[in-house]
Amino acid sequence: MKVMVLSGANLGRLGLREPAVYGSRSYGDLVAACRELATELGLEVDCRQTDDEATMLRWLHEAADVDAAVVLNPGAWSHYSYALRDAATQVQGPLVEVHLSQTHAREAFRHHSVISAVAVGTITGLGFDSYLLALRAIAARVRLAAP
Repeated sequence: MKVMVLSGANLGRLGLREPAVYGSRSYGDLVAACRELATELGLEVDCRQTDDEATMLRWLHEAADVDAAVVLNPGAWSHYSYALRDAATQVQGPLVEVHLSQTHAREAFRHHSVISAVAVGTITGLGFDSYLLALRAIAARVRLAAP
């Protein structure tokens, strides 16, 4: 099963951006952790990060076109991007929304996600483990759906 691990705005700055909130490990470290676990789980992962919303929309359309599962960290777009939500609804494979920080313990504007309602699940506040748990959840769903 192909899984696109899509990270949005500012996530390429992991390790540099607010380490007290997001940790000290880099985006490269996150990619390495996702690839290692994906291999263990028998998943094919494609990790991508962008600060451009239009690029993220194209990637979600691509995921829909190739029937890929998606681990999506929309970053700040989760709180207001209806365009991203609409693209996420087109994904046929499982889509799991993730956030590194506990969004409900932060500023009020971060408490609501327009993506959550179209995701099969949302994992927040567990740092890199949010991504890794999402990969495990996708692998479990794929196994359950297999004949």
